[in-house]
Amino acid sequence: MSESQESVNRRDFMKSAAAAGATLGAARNLLGKPSKAAASGRVLGANDRINVAVVGVGGRGAYLANEFAKIGSADNSCQIVAVADVYEKRKKEAAERHKCDGYLDYREIINRSDVDAVVVATPDHWHAKIALEAMDHGKDVYCEKPMTHTIEEAKQLVSTVKETKRVLQVGSQTTSALQWHTAKKYISDGAIGPMLMSQGSYHRNSKEGEWNWPIDADAGPDGKGENYIDWKMWLGSAPKRPYNADRFFRFRKYWDYSGGIATDLFFHVVAPLNICWPEPQFPSRVSALGGIYVFKDEREVPDTFNLLADFPAGHSLVLSSSMANSRHIPGLIRGHMGTIIMVDHGMFEGRTDHITLIPEKRVIDEAYKAKFGDSETRIPIEEQDSMAKHVRNFLECMHTRQKPTLDVETAFHAQVTISMAVQSYREGRVLYWDEKSLKVTNKPPKA
Repeated sequence: MSESQESVNRRDFMKSAAAAGATLGAARNLLGKPSKAAASGRVLGANDRINVAVVGVGGRGAYLANEFAKIGSADNSCQIVAVADVYEKRKKEAAERHKCDGYLDYREIINRSDVDAVVVATPDHWHAKIALEAMDHGKDVYCEKPMTHTIEEAKQLVSTVKETKRVLQVGSQTTSALQWHTAKKYISDGAIGPMLMSQGSYHRNSKEGEWNWPIDADAGPDGKGENYIDWKMWLGSAPKRPYNADRFFRFRKYWDYSGGIATDLFFHVVAPLNICWPEPQFPSRVSALGGIYVFKDEREVPDTFNLLADFPAGHSLVLSSSMANSRHIPGLIRGHMGTIIMVDHGMFEGRTDHITLIPEKRVIDEAYKAKFGDSETRIPIEEQDSMAKHVRNFLECMHTRQKPTLDVETAFHAQVTISMAVQSYREGRVLYWDEKSLKVTNKPPKA
């Protein structure tokens, strides 16, 4: 088949698939729930090796493919059987590295009956669509953070997981670290009393500015051989526009494909906090401030971003972040009876061998002192490889059909907070969450 014939066939395939996707999307929105699962998926025996396919093998996707492959080599639990990427060079390199099939079109992976799990590591605006299609075809999903690009997409994922009974693990691997789960136990046992405020941060600094990853100058929709990029496919549901290398290689700088700091980095803060809290919680109101203070390049997203949220249970969340200063603040939760510090160095993705409990000496009573003491207590925890633990948890849940560490509902609560922060920043106003209708509003919902 000639190159021109391949191009025509690809366009025809894209048109028909896009029409089918639009119909499916309309049905989901009209009915308020996903369509019936197309397949139930392969039933895994206790010793069956899981066939994994990775969609999106850029920097993060290539790393995840290597992690799954490394774990599979160590215990024979899984193997990489296919990869997909719209960039021919990335697809080819990943396929050669893992000695597996490679595709430009992810739907060829979705349609394979031998694929058990799909790893979604594309730009954010593709996460929901690929995850939904994978589950509808009987596959379990490991979806990189943020879980989705919008709140509506997150609602669809929650519904689809419930209907199809698929396993979905969201790839904020720090949630598998022990500090959050240990803190949760102490908080549940009364170590800090009523919660008042959680705080955290995510700071970085560099001369280049965050997300200014290298650009392959020869690559693009007109590129030959391994330089070819299927730009039309990459755009997907995003607004149509001519090829722009900065948008492709540095997508996190643009609202069409990402929420910048909030969705890329604050997900790693808000998700573990929802694990620390007695239960995952939606905010009641959210506001965000910041701006492009240093890196005045083509970016649309701010390089400095601060989030403030209130929760109906009676506590607040304060998060700070800048891509132009690397000094973190401690990650902690304050209560009336004490404070628990999960990461004193402030790095929510960093390792730690302890958490710290600091009682409020002026208000604690004798019962508290008998249980927790009256002075600062350093509580040791085991340091672990949270990335490997997170992947193994996903693979184990594929066999047991249990909820993974960062399940779709916990991730949904985190997604609402960070997506509301993005909207608040862009609209310049405080936003409210109506938990009954699961919608963002401009005014407090009526009681």
